[in-house]
Amino acid sequence: MTAGAFADGTAREETDGAVRPAPPQLRRRLERADLRAVSEARRALRELLRPWGRTDTSEVAELLTSELVTNALVHTDDDAILTATVSPRGGLRVEVRDFVGRGPRPRRPVAGEDTNGRGLFLVESLADDWGVCPHGVGKSVWFELGDRAA
Repeated sequence: MTAGAFADGTAREETDGAVRPAPPQLRRRLERADLRAVSEARRALRELLRPWGRTDTSEVAELLTSELVTNALVHTDDDAILTATVSPRGGLRVEVRDFVGRGPRPRRPVAGEDTNGRGLFLVESLADDWGVCPHGVGKSVWFELGDRAA
């Protein structure tokens, strides 16, 4: 099966000749240290999921996206890029790419300690899958929510 794309963003699959829409995607540049981007990312993700019937996943997806965006903006001194894609089967993949090579350090929360440092623990606990993908400059931290999470 060969996949291709038309100029208008629709996708095609050549084996049956049917034209299908490209998976919906959100892509935003996040300005360095602008924490307003966290709430804007949550709103944009909610809007992405609504027409595709993924409002059931929205709360968890918004929480985890908030954590990744906050980490990128607080722990780096550069811009970041948020990408969220809904797969044809209904899964969701969210990536936040930054331009700092230092990897994230997940910490386990300890009773009585402050609330900082729990973001990646939430991602690890609630996502179906998550990870870190190194790039030539920087890395992407990503998570996926599939049918099980919905």
